[in-house]
Amino acid sequence: MRTDAELIQAARTDAEAFAELYARHARSISGWFTARTPTRLAGELTAETFAQAALSLRRFRDDRDGSAAPWLYGIARNVLRRSLERERVEDAARRRLGLPLHSYEAELDAVEERVGAEQLRPALEAALAELPDGQREAIELRIVRALAYDEVASSLGCSEVAARIRVTRALTTLSRLLKGVAP
Repeated sequence: MRTDAELIQAARTDAEAFAELYARHARSISGWFTARTPTRLAGELTAETFAQAALSLRRFRDDRDGSAAPWLYGIARNVLRRSLERERVEDAARRRLGLPLHSYEAELDAVEERVGAEQLRPALEAALAELPDGQREAIELRIVRALAYDEVASSLGCSEVAARIRVTRALTTLSRLLKGVAP
């Protein structure tokens, strides 16, 4: 098995050698980034680290008996530092311009929730159709229309305690139906 230093030497003319170096170190570099940044950025920063490494093959110095780890972690530190500095500068510019600092992460989560809900919709509609009328109405009032329990009770013509029991039973039955367990 070739050392990292030998792979780097070969990678100057052989893409397969660089691919082997990547395979050896990508997981640990990604883990290093994951410990320091949001998970969604770790892959991007890992890719940037290896892109920089590919551009810097001629500058590699074997300081660790053939291991490229110190060199790669040095590149990773620089990539992280530049990324954080770029983010700081962009945030400062947005503030000076009076633009809102906007995170798309919450929007991505909302999109994923909607996609998941849309996939669940047919099963949910079928399960709701199987509920007794009183339970279905209780869920509609409490969950869909987001009414308080006193309003649910008033609409159902029962006590607040009875409304709570009806909603709880309905949710339990609905959960069982969605899991494929007979009520």
